[in-house]
Amino acid sequence: MQIQEERLSDTSLGSSKIALELKGIGKSFADISVLRNVDLMINGGEIHTLMGENGAGKSTLVKIISGVNSPSTGSMTIDGVPVRFETPRDAEHQGIAIMHQELSLIPEMTVAENVMLGHEPLIGGLIVNRARMREKAREALARFGFTIDIDTPVKQLRVGEQQLIEIARALLMDARLLIMDEPTSALSQTEADILMEVIRDLALNGVAVLYISHRMDEVFEISDRITVLRDGDFLGTVLASDTTPTDVIELMVGRRIEVVRIERKTKPSQTKILEVENLCVSAAGRPLLDDVSFTLHKGEILGVGGLLGAGRTELLETLFGARDGNHSGRMVLEGEEVELRSPVDAVDHGIALITEDRKATGLILNHSIADNVILPLLPRTTRFGLRSEQRKQDEALAVIEKLSVTARGPDHPVGQLSGGNQQKIVLGKWLATSPRILLLDEPTRGIDIGAKDEIYTLIGKLADDGISIILASSEIPEFLAVCDRVMVLCEGRVTGTLEGDEMSYDGIKHLAMQFS
Repeated sequence: MQIQEERLSDTSLGSSKIALELKGIGKSFADISVLRNVDLMINGGEIHTLMGENGAGKSTLVKIISGVNSPSTGSMTIDGVPVRFETPRDAEHQGIAIMHQELSLIPEMTVAENVMLGHEPLIGGLIVNRARMREKAREALARFGFTIDIDTPVKQLRVGEQQLIEIARALLMDARLLIMDEPTSALSQTEADILMEVIRDLALNGVAVLYISHRMDEVFEISDRITVLRDGDFLGTVLASDTTPTDVIELMVGRRIEVVRIERKTKPSQTKILEVENLCVSAAGRPLLDDVSFTLHKGEILGVGGLLGAGRTELLETLFGARDGNHSGRMVLEGEEVELRSPVDAVDHGIALITEDRKATGLILNHSIADNVILPLLPRTTRFGLRSEQRKQDEALAVIEKLSVTARGPDHPVGQLSGGNQQKIVLGKWLATSPRILLLDEPTRGIDIGAKDEIYTLIGKLADDGISIILASSEIPEFLAVCDRVMVLCEGRVTGTLEGDEMSYDGIKHLAMQFS
């Protein structure tokens, strides 16, 4: 692979490059072994992807490399010198930086303050140079073509926008080894493409990148080598040019999974279940949706695409009655004009929303499966202030069985489930309300390829059962796998709708960039 040879033979950066080697690395917690016999070599200028299902050991290995955890067995060297990290600061001193999948931003602080956190320029070593801090933050974000107001509090931003801030902060650390854990999970395809160019530039300048992603297309677009873990075991490292996505998936999950379009037993009905006409939404004097009109049919899966800020999430929130601000337009549900003033109104009309951030807004992580499943049903399962515990257990068991959730039972804490099983619980609790319309915002964000395949199949079965689905996603392959049609937004406007053979990667991307 020519690009790999160019990177790995580049000596222009001299001592700034890194060679990290792990031999026989293992980790146990109490008597439970979670990682075994990992051998890994990462060289300066290399883009090395670490793959495996959720629970395979990727996070544990990353925590060892970044100094969060110490290995139980094995050794680690940098440039041939043995090292052992007791703290993340030890790893940082060796030039190792990490961008975690779980966002670690401070909501009350501004964009600039978060980007520069821990690296603020000082005057006289004591006082933060706020003008210089803002300038450096703006420069870092400009690498992505990201022009958001750097004085905006982070809590006002969408998940995808927050992800870009996390990336910019990691890049500012001037690392020799940069670990990136699911950096594109909340980005649109265009933002992800920009990030790919940034990563390539880092590698060409001698930085080693340890990349973690479930997006198979970008893994093979950018990787030099791929290391696969399964159930804590090291299965090996291969050149990306010598393998295929299908082979890697089979290594990861232990069975063959072809990533193709899901099979539907029925075609969408011609019956209109939802008609939206001339929908306009604004907040703080800024238009979020501009004259959006569309129709949704019974049993149809309608995709909603677009870049960050295009209005995908705002559209779903408005349809769910959860969007504050000024709005106008008509919404007709099965022939009857309705005005949804709150999520309660939406649920009463048979509409359910699965939000883009399951951990922040979809689940109560320290509560049980049963506690989470029963939440949308409380008005139906509570009488005179008393809740039916038997009904709660029955509903949870039904979700576990119907969606094939891997768990000990209804009392299993949701926070201890894998990402895919957590997403099944979010889906299950809303399916328990018997919705007519299901709104899905990034339904496979942060889950592995095996669980993603299960979610896709489940979405298809729900549509076959007559549920109408609107699916907003930043992943174009997701639309091609499950959707009957795709409506694309740009700057809050509908720029086109594609269906059938018209749907393509390039066609969707083109419509997403029709700026006014």
